[in-house]
Amino acid sequence: MGDPAGLGPELALKAWRALHDQPDFAFVWIGDPAVLGATTEALQLDVPIREIAALDDARDLFCDCLPVLAVSERCGTVVPGTPDPAHAGAIIEAIGTGVSLCQSGGADGLVTLPIAKAPLATAGFGFPGHTELIGALAPAVPATDAAPMMMLCGPGLRVALATIHVRLADVPAMLDTRRLTAQIATLAASLRQDFGIDQPRIAVCGLNPHAGEGGLLGHEDDEIIAPAVEAARGLGIAVGGPQPADTLFHADARNRYDAVLAMYHDQGLVPLKMLAFWEGVNVTIGLPVVRTSPDHGTGFDIAGRGTGRVDSTVAAIRLARQIADTRQSTVNQQSGQPR
Repeated sequence: MGDPAGLGPELALKAWRALHDQPDFAFVWIGDPAVLGATTEALQLDVPIREIAALDDARDLFCDCLPVLAVSERCGTVVPGTPDPAHAGAIIEAIGTGVSLCQSGGADGLVTLPIAKAPLATAGFGFPGHTELIGALAPAVPATDAAPMMMLCGPGLRVALATIHVRLADVPAMLDTRRLTAQIATLAASLRQDFGIDQPRIAVCGLNPHAGEGGLLGHEDDEIIAPAVEAARGLGIAVGGPQPADTLFHADARNRYDAVLAMYHDQGLVPLKMLAFWEGVNVTIGLPVVRTSPDHGTGFDIAGRGTGRVDSTVAAIRLARQIADTRQSTVNQQSGQPR
């Protein structure tokens, strides 16, 4: 559902309009049905909605209507563009329901629509965002120092983040050789398992300008990041770095790797969004469940106007399907079964 006062309900309706004639991308909307119904009416979107009790018949229904799985918590009054901590219960329940359906095998993957952190925090939500909550609900087995990780994908570029939603001033203290080694290993495993790349190549960004310039511009690159890269090589991973971030994202450089590990949020997301602002997808890697989301926020400033672009949401649905298929294909190959 995402935040009901944001673009989420509109994007779900538009995604159904874009995909309803393609059953391979069938999805169920989880949330307060009243929110979706009100959005349909307010924006005059011709999308038939049908509330269902279970997922069993959702795929067959998808071509004719958007199936809705209701949460027990309801949102009450929703004013587009105005977030409200009173919506937190329904938002959190929708996320938990989606994760549970993936864990049980009822759903192949979870696509989360954007949430706003401030109203959830006001309501007592104890996580920085979706990624951390889903990591707590569906922890990796065995547990690692890396999972969950946030990776952004767009045409021609994949960027994973060593740190996510933290102050820039706090980043250096959060970098640790052991954790970075685990993150490189998690990224390599995801490229194999989720994207079907047998021999993934990874580039690791330096933290400081010019990757520290041999210690002149900072010690973290030589003392923390470089040892992690060496340790990951010892695990058989094709990885290079730390490399200066300002020369890592041009077209020729992107041909030399399958994914980048950036040290902080904007270091990785600025080039990704420059290249694929409308098509970018957020993927949570290192978890037993498939989770993607559109690579943008709630859009409170344009919520309720009907002008939201659905490109990234559709891309997130398509990528969730692709990852689920790739994982299943790997399982079948390991068990000797046909796909």
